[in-house]
Amino acid sequence: MKELQFFHFGLMPYPHIPPPEEYESTWVTLSNKHYDPVEGHRLYNEYLDQSVLAEKLGYDGTCVNEHHQNAYGTMPDPNVMASHIVARTEKIRVGIIGNALPLHENPLRVAESVAMLDVMSGGRIISGFVRGTGMEYHSLRANPAHSRERFWEAHDLIMKAWTEDGPFEWRGKHFDIPYVNPWPKPYQQPHPPIWLPGQGSMETISEAAKRRYPFMMVFAPLAFTKFNYDMYRRAAEEEGYEPAPEQLAFCTGTYVAETDEIAHREAKEHIMWLFHRGLKVPDYHFFPPGYTSGKSLRGMLIGKEKFNIKDHVDLTYEELIDQQYVIVGSPETVVEKLSVYTEELGAGILVGAGMQVGDMPNWKVVKNMTLFAEEVMPHFRPPGNKPAWERGVPVPGSPESLAGTTRLEPAPAA
Repeated sequence: MKELQFFHFGLMPYPHIPPPEEYESTWVTLSNKHYDPVEGHRLYNEYLDQSVLAEKLGYDGTCVNEHHQNAYGTMPDPNVMASHIVARTEKIRVGIIGNALPLHENPLRVAESVAMLDVMSGGRIISGFVRGTGMEYHSLRANPAHSRERFWEAHDLIMKAWTEDGPFEWRGKHFDIPYVNPWPKPYQQPHPPIWLPGQGSMETISEAAKRRYPFMMVFAPLAFTKFNYDMYRRAAEEEGYEPAPEQLAFCTGTYVAETDEIAHREAKEHIMWLFHRGLKVPDYHFFPPGYTSGKSLRGMLIGKEKFNIKDHVDLTYEELIDQQYVIVGSPETVVEKLSVYTEELGAGILVGAGMQVGDMPNWKVVKNMTLFAEEVMPHFRPPGNKPAWERGVPVPGSPESLAGTTRLEPAPAA
């Protein structure tokens, strides 16, 4: 069976919210009067303990992310969460998946924060860059029409700040900085590995393949993930190479128990909280005008019809399982379903292994993470079940890992 790297991931939700019929959206407009900081304190420490447990159980990495004004995931500053994980671990890779670049007034703040974490951790940071969901643009009063060009200008500025000596001047369309000279520089050279999560945007996939960044599909059915992987491969072929499995990632929550029956009984209510409550978002919040290009929106609509993709709140539990939005079952069932991603789709990274889902209590998360590590991971690793950081396997997206990509020979002239 082909190898797969396993990254723990928890969204860190705030589960104590009213019944869904009492509010329009879990994002943007759900009043923060429902948030109890004392309970939030308990939850943050519980969630951080789970990230630390990932190292003890031998996961290849643990991840955090950024969202704003919502109960779905209470991490408005992923770098703060990453700093706590870095301080409490020693070897595990910490993925910030990722900082929402267009929402930052000055991208150098991201460059500085990630470089600090990379130095503090001794080079264990993976730096994911995202545009942020459409809801974030409502919450932070940002112009969605400028989202993509702000993203790539911020990206290019950070890359230059990390790899070239300062001070130098940056005169761009969105950022005008006379002195670019961040201290410290990253520990990893030339810079921390970059990952690009996405939901099927043609532009994101094309740019990820062009730069050989690992691309991660987020909460998508298996058929649509394959469709987007094929798009990535075509874009890579145009760049003259065949992507390695470590360039294809998928974020799919998993739950493992002793039998299929027990797994479904223990996981169902929490999965339904995630999709029916945590992801309860009206379309006008999800897709503000200008956020998605006409080309990508057309492609998404075609894909939605072709693969019968419903809104999250309309999906039944059976559909979530059958279409592999999530994977639930005994170790044998989970291994079988994951092998489809490695054997048929050619993926090399799972983000969401042993995942904390929705309002799942800590005891179920610990059980899930432990069974996954002991009963599932060994099937996708060499004998010994050692994590990548213990075996000296390069970080996905690093220059060392990309050395394994296959250069394609030009087609002979007709």
